[in-house]
Amino acid sequence: MAGSIINDAVAATAFRRLVAHLQHRTDVQNIDLMGTAGFCRNCLADWIAEADGALTRDEARAIIHGMPFTEWKARYQSQATPEQMERMKESVAKNADNH
Repeated sequence: MAGSIINDAVAATAFRRLVAHLQHRTDVQNIDLMGTAGFCRNCLADWIAEADGALTRDEARAIIHGMPFTEWKARYQSQATPEQMERMKESVAKNADNH
């Protein structure tokens, strides 16, 4: 079963749960997601906008953040430290291997 493709209904359910989780965990900074996983809320929104073709980046980010990104940023985003920026650069560099 490893490597199996999941059906769209299962994928959609899991995706909605991921979005709800990210909206709930406002304490987790995008920079930390980038430093650990190589993607963040903004990346996810950008992928949605690209896949949809009709959504703008801002519209997709509002979907993922649960509010306009500028509002989310003002409420929850803190200034990134040099250490966070370095971890992000190292993590994102690993993405090039698969993309």
